[in-house]
Amino acid sequence: MKEIVWRLGRIFLTNGIKIITLLLAVSLISFILVSASPTDPVRQYILGLGTAISPEQQAEIEAYWGVNEPPVERYLSWLGELMRGNMGESALYRRPVSDIIGERFMNSFALMLCAWVLAGLNGLILGCIMGMYQDKWPDKLIKKTCYLLSSVPMFWLGMLFLLVFSVTLRWFPIGFSGPIGVLSEDVTVRQKLYYLILPAFTLSVMSFSNIALHTRQKLIDVLNSEYVLFARARGEGRWTILRRHGLRNILLPALTLQFASFAELFSGAVLAETVFSYPGLGSAAAAAGLNADVPLLLGVTLFSTLFVCVGNMIADLLYGIVDPRMREAVK
Repeated sequence: MKEIVWRLGRIFLTNGIKIITLLLAVSLISFILVSASPTDPVRQYILGLGTAISPEQQAEIEAYWGVNEPPVERYLSWLGELMRGNMGESALYRRPVSDIIGERFMNSFALMLCAWVLAGLNGLILGCIMGMYQDKWPDKLIKKTCYLLSSVPMFWLGMLFLLVFSVTLRWFPIGFSGPIGVLSEDVTVRQKLYYLILPAFTLSVMSFSNIALHTRQKLIDVLNSEYVLFARARGEGRWTILRRHGLRNILLPALTLQFASFAELFSGAVLAETVFSYPGLGSAAAAAGLNADVPLLLGVTLFSTLFVCVGNMIADLLYGIVDPRMREAVK
């Protein structure tokens, strides 16, 4: 028991140091890029007010935001507030950034989780089918489909699915996360899932192709190994070999690619939420970028980085469960 606790503590400590270092680097780079942007956040804020203000009021806003201070002082001041849990106030939504991230994250998490599970299951199943029918028509058909889907832009695919399934067939709603005119707290779970299906399926298409193609190649290598040839000589069938020998060897690479797709899923969620008007972190980040909402943009950037890092840490823990050799490596 003590050995297990020591190993877990070592993993958490190592990953914790990496995450903190990465967050500091991301915060610095993001702040530099935002500061170098030609868009004036004060001007965008004034335009968002919809009313004219006097030069004195504009000067007060600039002094409150500290835009005239040196960049180093502004970064240290912002970082100090961040350490105290204050992520600033969104100029676009006129609310604390932490509140917006807390509300939008649950919608994005539901979207990414559904897409993540769909991508993993579809990629593993299709990869196994391609590997078992190597160079036959199922393998060729699925492989060409994977190549095609992996090269299609997300926004184009989303609009195509909207046109086919929402406008033409009317199977799914055009967008949003619930019926129009209904308060969010009054939307039922069934309605939320109904509005989630199409954007989640669209987002899953981004990731399952890589998982399927890598699973196919790994399964082919396993099927060509000596112990599988010996199993065939003993009379074991194709699907018995897959169940006894194939799945154990292809599960870890598939799991690796599955968790490595966190960053890809989050970037794809920005486009999917924009196309489907889905109220998540991706749409908030896109709106913050277009309206020069610096506090919200920096907050979403740091939170997305933390989300991806935590996902990778969970992957490290699961590797040891799936493959005992990984546990031996961290002794």
